[in-house]
Amino acid sequence: MIVCSHDQHLLLVTQPDHAALAATIMSDWQLGGLADHPQRGAILFATHEHDNGWQEADARPSVDEESGRVLDFVNASLEIRQGIWPKGVLNVQSRPYAAALVAQHALSLYERYVEQPEWRPFFDRMTALRAKMLKRAAPLTLEALRRDYGFLQIGDLASLTFCNGWKKPQRLFGFELRLRGSRRTIVPVPSEGRDIPLAIQARRVQKRPYTSGPDLQRALSAAPIVTLTGVASGHDTHPDRRGR
Repeated sequence: MIVCSHDQHLLLVTQPDHAALAATIMSDWQLGGLADHPQRGAILFATHEHDNGWQEADARPSVDEESGRVLDFVNASLEIRQGIWPKGVLNVQSRPYAAALVAQHALSLYERYVEQPEWRPFFDRMTALRAKMLKRAAPLTLEALRRDYGFLQIGDLASLTFCNGWKKPQRLFGFELRLRGSRRTIVPVPSEGRDIPLAIQARRVQKRPYTSGPDLQRALSAAPIVTLTGVASGHDTHPDRRGR
């Protein structure tokens, strides 16, 4: 679950919805040869499905027992964060290269924990799943997978920037994404100058301490649905970028 603070409310966006938005952004991405990439279909499918394992956890979001704070995807329990990824890979195993990309995402996402004992079984399992899926996708290689994963990674970051309303520029692969203006506009996105309309639904709940998961779930069941709209734009008119 993505949890974004907004005035006196919290806006809650599911991980699968965020992933679908990432695929929307990448469907018009023009850098790196994605437009005519031989694996474009698998890359976009993996981008769309990379967080599908969060579906059950997002249906029952958890709360920090001490503070009453709604736990987002970063702060969810270790059991949840480790458990959703094998499920996510297996959910798309009918398309093994896409499944291998999802496994690569999990391994990259938590790379900073690789030396921690409580994470060792997770890395062993995900590495084995990646190898299994990549074997089914032969003759595609691990080197190609790691290179193609960059498309999923930048789409993930662009969507997270939009969903979270991050004001600080986000940098990856020497590329910088920013939000511009009162409307959520991501710039610059290499889309041959086209603006890509973006929309995602969020549940709006009161910003307050929640006593338990069920307390939050009751609030969610009665919560209005709001739609966050904006664009991903190839037109960058940021003053720092003019003339460059």
